[in-house]
Amino acid sequence: MLYQSAEHWLKSPQKRLMLFGMSGLGKTHISNLLRDAGGWFHYSVDYRIGTRYMGEHIVDNFKHQAMQVPLLRDLLMTDSIYIASNITFGNLSPLSTYLGKPGDPSRGGLPFETYRTRQDQHRVAEVAALMDTPHFITRAQALYGYAHFVCDSGGSICEVVNPADRDDPVMRTLSEHLLPVWIKGSADHTAELIRRFDRAPKPMYYQPEFLVPVWQAYLRDTGLTEGEVDPDAFVRHAYAKALAHRQPRYEMMAQNWGITVHADDIARVTSAGDVIDLIAHTLEAGQKPV
Repeated sequence: MLYQSAEHWLKSPQKRLMLFGMSGLGKTHISNLLRDAGGWFHYSVDYRIGTRYMGEHIVDNFKHQAMQVPLLRDLLMTDSIYIASNITFGNLSPLSTYLGKPGDPSRGGLPFETYRTRQDQHRVAEVAALMDTPHFITRAQALYGYAHFVCDSGGSICEVVNPADRDDPVMRTLSEHLLPVWIKGSADHTAELIRRFDRAPKPMYYQPEFLVPVWQAYLRDTGLTEGEVDPDAFVRHAYAKALAHRQPRYEMMAQNWGITVHADDIARVTSAGDVIDLIAHTLEAGQKPV
């Protein structure tokens, strides 16, 4: 690991973290807290995906929809208007809207093959955005003078790396430059995440080895055809399975490259100093790879 002990971490003039785990357990909260304290550069992987790597796909989709409206089509064809994505750290809706959900087009669903194509685009984009992290560490210090760096990874990081392979190129690169920190939730956290998702189901990335069997089983068990599937019902069904699928992958990532902190401890953090102390206590307790 980048930091071999609590003392090493505390004395380091350049503190670098990568937070990972399920969305909703505090990654962005901690990243914002560190950034707002000053001295920390906040690198959002999802923001990088949505701007650098999938921005053109997102805007082209907006334009495709606008071209169905005669007035907007005429204005676009004469360069009288332009369409852009206003994606921000706090609003990643353009990215999730583009990913979409498979199923009945009258309920906003996508054909499954179109959905698969967009999933594949996201995978390529996420790997690229993760591999950009060392460049942004250098850029943050050289250009802006930030000594410290926090990488706010997406919940799907465990889907685009091989947690069992200690030579996984993405995790090897990341762990050479940052300390990976898994925010681990409890069974209660999992139940709450599912309740939140049921209220507002949103698109997610799933690796094809997980997605395709879940989709095929859903069609078989419900007796529905692709065009009859309620998109929200399917992603609710897939989300609960995804939580169970991702948990051991996160755990293996922490065992091989980083440390584990608990979501309850993260919830009690109120300052950058608290974050630094929590990492130090975790390192001191010996929660690191064997």
